[in-house]
Amino acid sequence: MINPRQVDRVYLAQGSTDLRKSIDGLAAIVQETFQLDPFSSCLYVFCNRQRDKIKILHWEHNGFWLYYRRLEKGTFPWPESSSSTSPQAITHRQFRWLLDGLSVDQQSAHPKVHADYVV
Repeated sequence: MINPRQVDRVYLAQGSTDLRKSIDGLAAIVQETFQLDPFSSCLYVFCNRQRDKIKILHWEHNGFWLYYRRLEKGTFPWPESSSSTSPQAITHRQFRWLLDGLSVDQQSAHPKVHADYVV
């Protein structure tokens, strides 16, 4: 399972991606299209056209992890493609929402609290 403490950022490839690509093909997209480092401690998340499958590329220590998830029913609430080729950066919390089938733009979620001290 993905340890969020080992992940700096999460990036979503907007629109659809051909998921026949494996590690090398997805890493090439990260490097050439997104102009990002696939060897950084980030998650790069890709979705197919039907929005029922995702692949997550993650570098750890000395090799890549390629996570794959297929939904039996339903779809992922994936952001539409924009005119920009840059990926959408999301928080760890938004990533969990996405995996749970929720939109990354939850309007009714409790806001995150940063407490400085206990009262």
